[in-house]
Amino acid sequence: MALNPLKNLLFILCFVFVSFCSAQEKQKITIEYAGTGYTDSKIEDGAKVFLRDPSQQVHFIHKGVNVWCDKAIYYEDQDFIEAFSEASSNVIMKQGDSINMVAKYVEYSGKTQRAFARGDVVLTEPQSTLTTDKLYYDRVKQQAYYNTKGKVVRDSSGTITSQVGRYYMDSQKYQFTQDVVLVNPEYTLNTERLDFFTENGHAHLFGPSTIEGETSTIYCERGFYNTNNDTGYFQRNAKIDYDNRTVIGDSLYFDRNRSFASATNNITVTDTINRSVVKGHYAEVWRAKDSMFITKRALAITVQEQDSVYMHADTLMVTGKADNRITRGYYNARLFKSDLAGKSDSIHVNHKTGLMQMLNLSRFSSTDAFATARKPVLWNIENQMTGDTIHVISNVKTEKLDSLKVFNNAFIVSKDTLSDDGFNQIKGQRLIGLFRDNELYNVDIIKNAEVIYYSRNAENELVGINKSKSGSINIQIEEQAIQEIRLIQQIDGELYPESMFPKSGRKLRGFDWRGEERPMSVEDLFKDDPPLVLPKIKGLEDYVPPEEFVDDSVNERVEKAGEDTPNKPNKAARNLPKKTKPTPLQSKLKQVEPPKEKLKKKGQ
Repeated sequence: MALNPLKNLLFILCFVFVSFCSAQEKQKITIEYAGTGYTDSKIEDGAKVFLRDPSQQVHFIHKGVNVWCDKAIYYEDQDFIEAFSEASSNVIMKQGDSINMVAKYVEYSGKTQRAFARGDVVLTEPQSTLTTDKLYYDRVKQQAYYNTKGKVVRDSSGTITSQVGRYYMDSQKYQFTQDVVLVNPEYTLNTERLDFFTENGHAHLFGPSTIEGETSTIYCERGFYNTNNDTGYFQRNAKIDYDNRTVIGDSLYFDRNRSFASATNNITVTDTINRSVVKGHYAEVWRAKDSMFITKRALAITVQEQDSVYMHADTLMVTGKADNRITRGYYNARLFKSDLAGKSDSIHVNHKTGLMQMLNLSRFSSTDAFATARKPVLWNIENQMTGDTIHVISNVKTEKLDSLKVFNNAFIVSKDTLSDDGFNQIKGQRLIGLFRDNELYNVDIIKNAEVIYYSRNAENELVGINKSKSGSINIQIEEQAIQEIRLIQQIDGELYPESMFPKSGRKLRGFDWRGEERPMSVEDLFKDDPPLVLPKIKGLEDYVPPEEFVDDSVNERVEKAGEDTPNKPNKAARNLPKKTKPTPLQSKLKQVEPPKEKLKKKGQ
């Protein structure tokens, strides 16, 4: 039964006074304002009911928390209050100047300092806004928690949704788990656990995670992303897909604004359009410039159906659009395929035209480790070719060698197959060679041509040693053997019996046999490299399963809250969230997460 206005006023004043005295002694919930208050015998335990008036809502406080509502039911013996809203307003709960929560219904225990809210719940802090259907709030732990799906909005980072989430107020950190999605105008992030710091926008990723944008997709199983400046650091099966390139490595760095990525240790960059692969242990990729460089055991592989081509150098650079790509290898560049090998100071390959240039670069310092660069050398079957510059042209459609050009000081050498120290030699100003099925079959030596040739009959018996000079020479080759030599504008020449040909004259000026340098396998490309020392990667922090929101300390508080009213239901135990079961992914991460020391040594 409602009280008359005078009694009602006295009731409120007496209750406020008693509550104030009690609050000073035990810090119980205090009713600051109510339009109407009465005891309702229909409510268990004779709880007190407070209603708002037209001017303002019911207002109560407890240890710095303020709550406003349209109706409140207060269970004084348990220091527990229920707060309700009307259709036109909400229950409002504030803690200081930083935390503000609104909902349709809120209950709060002064003994445990726990609150439960439901119905269009909105929690606002300076950097973000959380919306959910149900929210649990623990003032002692300074944490808020939901397990009925929630959404967090942060202006500069985007919108984050998850099935389960927790907010740590002291560290201003959200911890999202299960079906986590961050949507930003530039990208969408999917993961199974995301630790997000609202103050600086830092995000820590755990488990299989993808960051998909318009021009790139990132995958990792452990990562860090700065949502303020769009930079990230990724590990554990990390990879970045850039249009037609895929970059993988032990550790990846990414800068979205600069369209830049770098990778460290055990790197593979795959070009799906040009069917090429580049490997090494440090790489930088600039997507906007269509360029990449890679070093530390750098290896470029041009994948071909019949026979792939391998190129190794101290540093490799790949530039240009997909349809006009150029690969450069410099400082001790080497080349290998089953029927072709080469060495040069620098190698330049145009994948569109099929032109490969083997060059020497000028040196300016005697302390340069590569300052004693030698002439480019190319081996095809049993032939060694050298010169100041070598060009090799391939047919890009058939993937077969087409032609060869050697500029200045051209020299071709092959061992005589039946003598111990005999060499067939041809030299001149320039050399032009033609290939058939990747084997030389025609060679033209142009200007100042000289030849020393071990001539044999059909039974491979040595007929004599031919030494000649002419304006130019044409050589026909079949089955890897010289079949015919044509001297054009011959100056002089003679066929000498082996016994009559002095050993001192059996090598032309500039002769340099380099057969021991020839790579005979992919592994041989690295045989002269210094020992490889890889940097130790400082691993990102390992996965640690989140602690339960309702832990032992909460249970102790709840049990203690019911000690004063042992014969009544403990209202502080109402609406406790159930203990969450770990997802399959969380169980897997806990079991297989590698120790940091093992991660640091990976790739060495």
